[in-house]
Amino acid sequence: MAIAMPNDTERWRCTGCGNLTRFDVTRTVRSQDYLHLELSGRGQIEESTVLSETVEQVRCRWCGATDAVEIVARPDAARSDSAPSSGNTAGQG
Repeated sequence: MAIAMPNDTERWRCTGCGNLTRFDVTRTVRSQDYLHLELSGRGQIEESTVLSETVEQVRCRWCGATDAVEIVARPDAARSDSAPSSGNTAGQG
């Protein structure tokens, strides 16, 4: 069963141990790469475009659980959405 990658306002959390930062991720990636070859034959990828990506498994690095990883909201996600667009004007007059 595939699990989703978290977006900018989400993160993974292990419900077994509470881990928020260390995971082993097994994924399949299909990409298109621009490979620059030197005359010696050595190559280097200079551009890479991900065409498709499937996360097959996420394993908690702390407790080893593979069935306890969920996506939760990042605590700073609400603040960044509601942050004022202008600077603090309190006390100016």
